[in-house]
Amino acid sequence: MKKNLGHLRIGKRLARNWWTLALRGILAIIFGSAALFWPEFTLPILVFLFAAFALGGGILLAIAALKHLNNIHGWFLLIEGAIGIAAGVLPFIWPDITALVLLYLTAAWAIITGIFEIIAANYVRREVENEWLLVGAGIASIVFGILLVIWPLAETMNIVWIIAAYAIFFGVVMLVFALRLKKWGEQLKLL
Repeated sequence: MKKNLGHLRIGKRLARNWWTLALRGILAIIFGSAALFWPEFTLPILVFLFAAFALGGGILLAIAALKHLNNIHGWFLLIEGAIGIAAGVLPFIWPDITALVLLYLTAAWAIITGIFEIIAANYVRREVENEWLLVGAGIASIVFGILLVIWPLAETMNIVWIIAAYAIFFGVVMLVFALRLKKWGEQLKLL
């Protein structure tokens, strides 16, 4: 019974912070759309677009985490947020970073983010409907990261298309999940 109460508390926290997931989704859709509709962007421009996306998502996760550092879920959010912030800040403070190094950093960020999203879905599965959306976002992140590791020297346009497809899919899934969390929170009169 105690475990179920912990899951309910985590679900309620996620519901109260649904807007951070929604903003992450919107940022991902904007980033993916920019990469998709302006494929003439060179890899360095795409690197800075990704950096802005990762930085924004990391900040939103850290904000949500700071309110809940008294449990393991809050710490998972903080770790994921810190990784996103690091992945977003690195290209700005180390602009001479090679595309290959950033590609591997992006792959690591995606895989770790995916793992944390699946863990979060496991925590909320008993309380929040459609937690599979978060699992789907986690799996997409892991697959994206693995694709970048498998094909690090792929043609630049292929990388741009992979990144765009991932970002748009991830963004849509996160946005839908956030709206489901909001609805669930309203039903419980949390919001």
